[in-house]
Amino acid sequence: MTTRETLVKLFARDLARLEKEIKEYTSHESLWLIGKGINNSSGNLCLHLCGNLQHYIGAVLGNSGYKRNREAEFSTKGLSKDNLLLEIEKTKESVISTLNKLSEEKVDTVYPEEVFNEPMQTGYFLIHLQGHLNYHLGQINYNRRLSQFG
Repeated sequence: MTTRETLVKLFARDLARLEKEIKEYTSHESLWLIGKGINNSSGNLCLHLCGNLQHYIGAVLGNSGYKRNREAEFSTKGLSKDNLLLEIEKTKESVISTLNKLSEEKVDTVYPEEVFNEPMQTGYFLIHLQGHLNYHLGQINYNRRLSQFG
């Protein structure tokens, strides 16, 4: 299995996990709760992940035309669960479509946008994005379980 094929499989798996986590929230309100010592609601983390992936994979690598509004990812409040699920679906389509079209040679080239103040290989950055997705996915899971105890 190539690096690209591995990334497709991992992103598809973990975006499906994100969708499952959001579906498991028992109330609309619990998606937007911010507990003591927690900086972001699960709704905002979901929007952040979708914006992040649609920008760095869909727009930069896939030329999707997506325009990111990072500030809105954290300031938007109260969207419905259905709206979040729709955003996840758009993200899955953008990410998987882009990665499926990406050549293995492109994975080995320098990522077209400088992100961490230095050039990096596209494959390296895609692996970073996969880790970022999982980091916030764990937070969403934890927030959901905490919200069940009111």
